[in-house]
Amino acid sequence: MAGRGRIDLVGLFKRFPDGTVAVDGVNLAVEDGSYCCLLGPSGCGKTTILRMIAGHETPTDGEIVIGGENVVGQPPSRRGTAMMFQSYALFPHLTVRDNIAFSLRARGVGKAERYREADRVIEQVQLAALASRLPAQLSGGQQQRVALARAIVTKPRVLLLDEPLSALDEFLRLQMRSELRQMQRQLGITFIHVTHTQLEAVAVADQVVVMDRGRIEQSSSARGIYAEPKSAYVARFMGGQNVLSGAVAEAPGAVLRLGGPRGQHFLLAARERRPARGQTVYFSVRRDRVRLARWARDGAPPDNAVTGSVKAVEYQGTYVKVTLALAMAETAVNGADEFVVYVEEGGYFGDPLGVGDGVVASWEADEARLLAGGPAAGAPH
Repeated sequence: MAGRGRIDLVGLFKRFPDGTVAVDGVNLAVEDGSYCCLLGPSGCGKTTILRMIAGHETPTDGEIVIGGENVVGQPPSRRGTAMMFQSYALFPHLTVRDNIAFSLRARGVGKAERYREADRVIEQVQLAALASRLPAQLSGGQQQRVALARAIVTKPRVLLLDEPLSALDEFLRLQMRSELRQMQRQLGITFIHVTHTQLEAVAVADQVVVMDRGRIEQSSSARGIYAEPKSAYVARFMGGQNVLSGAVAEAPGAVLRLGGPRGQHFLLAARERRPARGQTVYFSVRRDRVRLARWARDGAPPDNAVTGSVKAVEYQGTYVKVTLALAMAETAVNGADEFVVYVEEGGYFGDPLGVGDGVVASWEADEARLLAGGPAAGAPH
């Protein structure tokens, strides 16, 4: 039998009365006790999925199975889920202790028992010294802990978090995402966390689900999503990859040879796909796996390289982000007008580049990954 907090979404579909399809045939499995992030731009369907799991929206079609039981049609209180809202939704006239105990009060739990449970959770989230304060007397991070405590006091098997860090400043956001991950491990329950922030998702999640226009583009581990994107959309949305394209010139064995606009050649492993000769395919190269050198703007570049000029330089602490404007001929074929390289700090400042400098960016063949999808998958919607 499935674990009590395992979630299976089967053929999940949601169409609103105005005809908008918010969720389009989603199939997803989330293991019991894991931390899953639904990631994507606004309007991709991630919050609608969360609300359907919680019971605040009804699917047009499909199943929501929690712990082996299809919960579609059941009220929220019978699903074994709890939801932590983006706004926290704390009662301003109630103390921390009373806010946390309120969920149990609404379920008819006696006063002595609900306060005993509230005090237990208050200790768990380290709010004992603030138990008698009102929400207005708390910082943003403290309010979030109260909201978290109120959600877990009912001992749910699944905790649903809707953009839980979006209201916090950068320092608190970094602190609280670490605390959320630590709390999930301590509780051992399934977390489903909705976010539009890529770094937040890969920092906390066991499983990252990238969505676009109601569909799942890719579901994988955090490292798998970042380092091994399956489509041009995921590669560009996650931000750590450059996406290029070329026409297949040769496909000897497991190696693809792509033709570039000025006689360049891009080499990459075909792996499980074997595109036909002449077909235009897309591939990605990680920004931190690219070498950068000055270029005299004459002659043919080496294999696995693009040329252009420095458009912008941004110091990021441990590395320097160098954005290149690609040559016009390459833009037309590669489907991109920018190419980004992360250069290690020490290496960059040994011979710093200036805006307008001509450069060649090159990489090893095994750093290029063949992608699914074409121009339509190139940018988030």
